[in-house]
Amino acid sequence: MEKLLLSLHVLAGIVFVGGSAVAASLFPRYAPVSIGVPAGGAPGDAPPPASEERNRAVAVALHRITRGYSVFGLVVPVVGIALAVVQGRMGEIWINISMVLTAAAGGLLAVQIYPRQRDALAEPGDGKGLRTLSMLAGIYNLLWAAVVVLMIVRPGAYR
Repeated sequence: MEKLLLSLHVLAGIVFVGGSAVAASLFPRYAPVSIGVPAGGAPGDAPPPASEERNRAVAVALHRITRGYSVFGLVVPVVGIALAVVQGRMGEIWINISMVLTAAAGGLLAVQIYPRQRDALAEPGDGKGLRTLSMLAGIYNLLWAAVVVLMIVRPGAYR
């Protein structure tokens, strides 16, 4: 049972958390902005190459991926908690810190990133909001990176 739970936990983390992290990170690059603001730049910068042009359809797809994969990503903490219970590790500090960081990442995605993506699609701005969104996506990714490190290093593990 442990090996099945561990396999589901890791695979769901790679596919769903990884997918939502990539989509959240790429969204600001493709999200529409007010006229005159190129991808990755400020007004007045040299025009970007054709491959870096903003594309609303891509941004919409990334927004949907962020939403869908984050919903399916709930499997990761659910299976992780089940695995910790089966292994008798719920009292270990690295599990508890990982749960707090996972909750913080999920909250950041649900309360800040997804709504800001929705708003950016509804009403393109000058790009300032997209820079904030990009920063939030970076924080989201760092939270998950910290969880992965805790899962590997397991500080304070009993065995």
